[in-house]
Formats: sequence, C-alpha cells, structure tokens
Amino acid sequence: MTRLSPLCAAVLAFAMLIGEALAAGNGGAAAFDYRKALHSSLLYFEAQRSGHLPYNQRVRWRGHSGLADGLQQGVDLVGGYYDAGDNVKFGLPMAFTVTMLSWSAIEFGDEIAAAGERRHVLEAIKWGTDYFVKAHAERDVLWAEVGDGDTDHYCWQRPEDMTTSRQAYKVDRDNPGSDLVGETAAAMAAASIVFRRSDPSYSSLLLQHAQQLFEFGDKYRGKYDSSVAEARRYYGSVSGYGDEMLWAALWLHRATGKAEYLDYAVYMADEFGGTGWAITEFSWDVKYAGLQILAAKLLLEGNHRPEHQATLEQYKSKALHYLCACLGKNGAAGNVNRTAGGMLYVRQWNNMQYVTNAAFLHTVYARYLAASSSGSGELNCPDGPAHADDLLALARAQADYVLGANPAGVSYMVGHGHRFPRRVHHRAASIVSHRADGRFIGCVQGYDHWYRRPGANPNVVVGAIVGGPDHRDRFRDRRGNYEQTEACTYNTAPMVGVFAHLHSEAASGRRFRVRK
Repeated sequence: MTRLSPLCAAVLAFAMLIGEALAAGNGGAAAFDYRKALHSSLLYFEAQRSGHLPYNQRVRWRGHSGLADGLQQGVDLVGGYYDAGDNVKFGLPMAFTVTMLSWSAIEFGDEIAAAGERRHVLEAIKWGTDYFVKAHAERDVLWAEVGDGDTDHYCWQRPEDMTTSRQAYKVDRDNPGSDLVGETAAAMAAASIVFRRSDPSYSSLLLQHAQQLFEFGDKYRGKYDSSVAEARRYYGSVSGYGDEMLWAALWLHRATGKAEYLDYAVYMADEFGGTGWAITEFSWDVKYAGLQILAAKLLLEGNHRPEHQATLEQYKSKALHYLCACLGKNGAAGNVNRTAGGMLYVRQWNNMQYVTNAAFLHTVYARYLAASSSGSGELNCPDGPAHADDLLALARAQADYVLGANPAGVSYMVGHGHRFPRRVHHRAASIVSHRADGRFIGCVQGYDHWYRRPGANPNVVVGAIVGGPDHRDRFRDRRGNYEQTEACTYNTAPMVGVFAHLHSEAASGRRFRVRK
C-alpha cells in the first residue's frame, strides 16, 4: 500500500471535507445548474416547431416547414409542434405538452420569471395554443393530426424537405374523439390562466374555445383513435376518454370558477373512473393521477361545497396511492419499481416520460400540502407518513438522475453537461442543417447518408430529454435505438416547472416556497 506524505494527506483530507460540505449543502447529490436546465428545456420547444419560424427563433439550424399543412382540406393548419423525432403533428401528445407547460407556468411562474425565462415559456405555450385555435375551426370539429406515421416512418428527411403525406385528419359529430377534444380543452383552459394578466383578450379567446370543446367532447362521446385510425399505432388511447373529460372539467373549473365544471367532475367521477382507478403512472395517455391531484388540491384548500366532500376524499385517496407508490411507501398496494441507480421505472419504451411527470406531480403536491389550510404537510401512506420534504426529495432525485446523477454518468437531457446522447433519434438533428447545406435530401438518401451514420448528429437538439435507460440503468446511444434515444415534447414539458423550483430553491437556500 502506498503511503501518502503528510502534506498530500492533509490536502486530500481538506478536499474530502470540501466535497462532503458541498454534497451536504445539495442534499447529498451532485450540484447541477438548474437554471441552465430550465433555459435548455424551453429552447428545445423551438427545435420542435412546425410552420413559419419567427424572426427571434433561437434554434438556428431549423427552418420553415409544413407551410401547406391543411391546404388540401381547405383549413389553415400551419404551426404547432412535431411530437418527437418524426415530422408528424399528433394532436393528443401536443395538447398534453401544452397543458403541462401551462401547469408549470401557473404554479411556478414567479420562479420562471426570476430565472429570466418568462417570455420563453409564454412563447412555448402560445406556439401550441395558436395552432389549437386554428385546429378548432368549427364548433364541433377538431383537427386531430397532420401527416401519417406510417408514410413518415418510411422517410428520413428534414422537416424542411418533407415529401411525405400531409393529409390532415379530424374528429367531428359523426367521428367523435372525446379524449383528444378533452385534452385540448384542458390545454386551452390552463393556458387561459397563464395569459389572464398579460393578454386578457387572448386568454378569453382560449377559454371560449376550451368551453366549446368541452361541450363537444361531452355531447359526442367516443375514442379519437376509433375515428382516426392513423393515430392508433402511435398514440392509441388506451385509457379511453373518461380521464381526459374529468381532467378538462377540473381545469375549466380552475379557469372559470364555475360550479358546473366541478359538479361534472364529482357526478361523473365514478362512471369515468376518477375515483375508481388507482394508477401508478401519469402520461400523455393516462391522466388519472394528475386530475386526482387537482381534485385533492380543492379538498386541501376547502374550496368546495359540503356535498362534494365525500367524492373529493375518494379522489384524494387515489392521488395518495400514486404519490405513495412512487415514494415506495404503498405497502401491499404496490410500489413503482426503481432501478439500482434510483430511477422510477414503469416500462421499457420512453420510460423517462414517467420519471419527469412524477417529478412534477410530487413537486406540485408538496406545494399544495404546504399551502393547505391544515398546514400539516403530511401524507398518510400505508407504510408510514410522508412529508412535503419527502416528495421534494424524490422529485429532486429524479431530476438529478436525468441530469447525470446516475450509474452511467450520462445526462439524459441533450446538451447538458459533458456526457449526453449524441445520436438522438431525431430527423432534423441527425441531418445537416438546411442552412449549412440547402440541397434537397430525399427519403432514401436520408436513411443511407444520415440515419445509418455511426457518428454524432450534426445538430444538437438542446433541452430534449430522451427515452432513457432500461431497468438496469443501461443506455445505448444509437440512432436506431428509438426506445431510448428518441426525445418527446412531453418528456421535457413537466421539467420546466421542476427545474424552475429547483433553481429557486438553490438560489434562496430554502427547500421550497409556498404559494398562497
């Protein structure tokens, strides 16, 4: 064994003390730049834009695309977001993305503003809601999708070069889609709250559309993937439409204060599964945990009529099932699995969406607990009580895992840190920018010359959160490994709120700040 000189030993001891102090000051975890992560998160949405890009576009390797969307159908569908690494505009995940961006802005607006990102979060939300206004061109019609996943997947092209079908698909009275319509209503209702002070007229417009969509979805009920078969293979509605309609009702109640929407959420709670389903995931498809937390908030605030108490208590019990399962305190009721590295693990394909959504829901519920009239800040889980600090600790651990505190030492947010995925499954990022080389790139050429390249992507899609590692914390950075290397808008959206909170916490030295 090599002996250290007294000087070396002293230096090593001092370094260890400093390291321990830094770790203790950061909850035992490595320090991350949460402000930069927040900045990168919002930058990512500019990389996903479809349509005519504005003069202040910051992601310069992207260009205008989809400028004729809707033309064949006689409707203007230019704009919106591409969901992931393809060139299709899928309505359901896009609407969920905007709902989560809006929820982040509602709960953490002060923190986002303090980080200098208020304008960017408003722009990210409005890019989506402007598109939804266009897509809701008639009272009982909502355009559900532009492009076709099957034909799109035969091509590997930049959005600026698209030669694939831009067929648009809609839901209407004869071909209903209450899940898509409900989620879009939720997105526009939530966004109306965000714009209430800065742009009252736009807020009123969004709320009008949200209310009309809610009526449409409730009156003409059905699953959207039964009406739009092209969506079924890619964004099939497994949970049905009940969760989206309850979710929309609760967001409309929050946006308007009208009792009729809370009455709906209470009276339809059993039929639509709101008080029956105890779920351990929250995603673009399954909204139960999120809507149950919204309902629990009303109970914590005492913001309800006495006759609603019993149903809201049922909602709350299901919300606690989700939270306690993520915390590992659910006992025989079952917990969410965790990898050896500490990541919540739900399923193989794009598991990171469940991680980021869990981080958000735990962060926001900790805030609700702290602001509650009782002020107890405690959850009664089957395996013992949990406090607001426990929820925040889980959220922070998951956020830090995303940013690189994991066995692989990889940041699953692209462009953050020194080690991050370089071969993201993303058409625009993997092909030379049209600004650098304006020559047309066809379907086969894209596959042959760019998709199959072993090297890193020429463009870095900063802020994208990829699908992430498997149940053993293993990750293969390969462009063809789409289950792990494809990034989606709904992975990043919830982290806007989480990173804003974590940055504020780090800057103030406090664990969290209560919003009364």
